[in-house]
Amino acid sequence: MFDSSNPKLCRRLLDSMSTAVLLLDTELRLQYINLAAESLLAISGRQLQHAFIGDIFVNAEQDVHDIKQALQMQHSFTKRKAQLQLLNGRLLQGDYTVTPLLDFKDVSVLIEIQGTNYAERITRDENMISTHETTRELVRGLAHEIKNPLGGIRGAAQLLAAELPNSELTDYTNVIIEEADRLHKLVDRLVGSRKPMEFRKLNVHEVLERVRNLIEAEVRDRDITVIRDYDPSIPELYGDSEQLIQAVLNIVRNAVQALESPHVIHRSGLIELKTRIMRNITIGTVFHKLVTRIEVIDNGPGVPPELIDSIFFPMISGRAEGTGLGLSIAHSIVNQHKGIIECKSQPGRTRFTIYLPVLSQTPAPNLFHASQSGK
Repeated sequence: MFDSSNPKLCRRLLDSMSTAVLLLDTELRLQYINLAAESLLAISGRQLQHAFIGDIFVNAEQDVHDIKQALQMQHSFTKRKAQLQLLNGRLLQGDYTVTPLLDFKDVSVLIEIQGTNYAERITRDENMISTHETTRELVRGLAHEIKNPLGGIRGAAQLLAAELPNSELTDYTNVIIEEADRLHKLVDRLVGSRKPMEFRKLNVHEVLERVRNLIEAEVRDRDITVIRDYDPSIPELYGDSEQLIQAVLNIVRNAVQALESPHVIHRSGLIELKTRIMRNITIGTVFHKLVTRIEVIDNGPGVPPELIDSIFFPMISGRAEGTGLGLSIAHSIVNQHKGIIECKSQPGRTRFTIYLPVLSQTPAPNLFHASQSGK
């Protein structure tokens, strides 16, 4: 590929970069694309080998003209805030730099692309992780302050019940005791279990199949179908299988409840479980060479726009009868696996996406451990 004494090293170096890189020949045909560019542009280098740059970026006549001119004049240029339409129809916003190459035999143009939406996602992920850490500490402190008086109320009700002259009056003290117990359980779910995670190698599809079997049993008499679209090439990752099952189960159950909403306008509900492998992805501020992407997609009414930015916080729910704990617990579990959850929603299509890094060793446990309870 390269007129170099060590082309394999060149390839390894380029594939290790987080910047998207494309190498073109004198006819502006693709000779090489690194892994970051494949991920950013959602294309395969093998399928588009020798493809013309104008066929990779759709309706980009002006950009192609500028690249040709740069090659002819042998000068570099950078275009800021460019909008490039990809083959899949998605619009990529970002900056790109074009550099003519003189010392290589088979390649003449180097294109480096930095997607601004990619940078925005990194910032958003980092802010979400930081905000949730602060929220969890606040909830834990608040829960401690609530549980102390609850214990006193329950104990006083028991003493009062023992002193009542009429046994019929104990119905009132029983209500106090039962409600105190209910609030205590609710607070426990907010704080989460103290049981440490048990990380070991696992197959992510075994996790999803367990969830699928549980959900299909629950919706057997309902018009809801669960379909699968798995990538069998995904390697094993380190994680707590039971906790990940709980996280995905909470998300899928949330989809089921959305599909049973009175606002649903379709005849049948559809939930899709989808997996893909991603390369050179940054989660928060940490760069990962391999990341497993899990998607839960439903054709329900969608998440209300006013809730989309806070849907993973405790006690936030779009349903009157919801506790707002299921998605918060799912986010906590994924966060302990050094991953992140995103949600994109519009009427008729809601997609929850989980990114889990494929780690070479067991990740360090966090101080906070999410509950295994569901909604």
